[in-house]
Amino acid sequence: MPGEVRVLVYQAAHDEEQLAAVRDAYHLVSKRLAVVPGMLGNELLRSPADPTALVVVSRWESMAAFRTWEEGAEHREDTAPLRPFRDTRTSAPFALYEVDAAY
Repeated sequence: MPGEVRVLVYQAAHDEEQLAAVRDAYHLVSKRLAVVPGMLGNELLRSPADPTALVVVSRWESMAAFRTWEEGAEHREDTAPLRPFRDTRTSAPFALYEVDAAY
């Protein structure tokens, strides 16, 4: 696991209709990303403290694998369905973390 990367993309859904739309977009994007080299998987998480706050956490085998995809032409098209639901309450729309240690 050391060397793997986690990418957190913050989403928001302010009512049940938006929540359903985020879930639909998440599933569509996940199907597109399932074939991307270096992508290990992802999850859609929802905060119990703030049910309007969601985050998509993706797992990548390396920073290089993530950057190759991110800099590629497909990146924006692949993730377009989730873009309308970005959480604008956060100072940045996403965060990158490298795994430093794991069990």
